[in-house]
Amino acid sequence: MEAIPDVKIDDGRFKYVLIRVHDKNSDDSKLIVRGSAKCSYHMDIYELAQKEIERDDRFDLEPQGGGRILHNAKEKRIEVFGYSVDLGQAKHTDTCDILKKHFAEYPPDNIIWTNEGY
Repeated sequence: MEAIPDVKIDDGRFKYVLIRVHDKNSDDSKLIVRGSAKCSYHMDIYELAQKEIERDDRFDLEPQGGGRILHNAKEKRIEVFGYSVDLGQAKHTDTCDILKKHFAEYPPDNIIWTNEGY
């Protein structure tokens, strides 16, 4: 489970998916964030994560919803907002908690969320 990165996102504005990874051999699970400017749909992002992670038969993935991210690496700022028509809205507070841990060098007040917008 530790080998699976908690976060894989691009710079810029893009869709993202919050995903729960389950270890089939134990009760372990964790949330991960995946986002890509190259993907037009939330399901495309989820399917990329499936290909990446489920090739190891120990793991199952379960989408927890989606939204959008505006990531400005130069300014060390991330905004999480919106929802996925297909997957529903992710719990943006969970997403921000994961991002704050991953981007520890960013000021905590620069990683924010809102339920506004699409």
